[in-house]
Amino acid sequence: MRSRRIATLALALCLATLPLAGQAQDAGASDSRQVERQPLERQPLDRIVAVVNDSAIMHSELEERVDQTRAQIARQSQQGVPPEDVLRQQVLDRMIVEEIQLQLARDANLSVDDTELNRQVRAIAESNGMTLDQFADALEADGLSLAVVRDQVRRELLMRQLQQRQVASRVSISEREVDRFMAQQGVSREQARQALFQRKVNAEMEAWIQEIRSRAFIDNRLAER
Repeated sequence: MRSRRIATLALALCLATLPLAGQAQDAGASDSRQVERQPLERQPLDRIVAVVNDSAIMHSELEERVDQTRAQIARQSQQGVPPEDVLRQQVLDRMIVEEIQLQLARDANLSVDDTELNRQVRAIAESNGMTLDQFADALEADGLSLAVVRDQVRRELLMRQLQQRQVASRVSISEREVDRFMAQQGVSREQARQALFQRKVNAEMEAWIQEIRSRAFIDNRLAER
């Protein structure tokens, strides 16, 4: 899920100015100019943390993903969360690569039809032991909407299509390779084929990511303050 804290973050940004406004009302109208300026001066401002070709990644988007990644690592990993600056840069690097892929998908006129999108969203709900309606209610209780999740699933499916076209199509496996792997690992032919395919796809994916990054215009502004 792309923006697990979109709603809560937006609410936090809105509420950040409320205490200041309350103090201004108590102070009266004796210094109305100062009162009117204070919310503007204290209001958090968004900024660009990276430019990818003709698109921008905003600081607020990065923070949402960092929060989500930190929580995921805490739940699933036995290791501790990386230092904050390391984690933030790693997340931004991933977002940059995602943005490049989505731009390439748009350029290739790739699309996801609603039938496939609905099937995938329903599968996510079922994997959590819920109906689609229950899943939507659970998202709402967590400050999200089904529309946000659908958008992220659509993005993931677009990237999967692009990777299938650009990476998986490059991979070929000979029967000799399969026979050798079966003899070495003691697995079935299908297991050997799948393992070899995944190994080659991973290698091709790494090379392809480096290739598309090298062709893109990337301006990483994270260190700027």
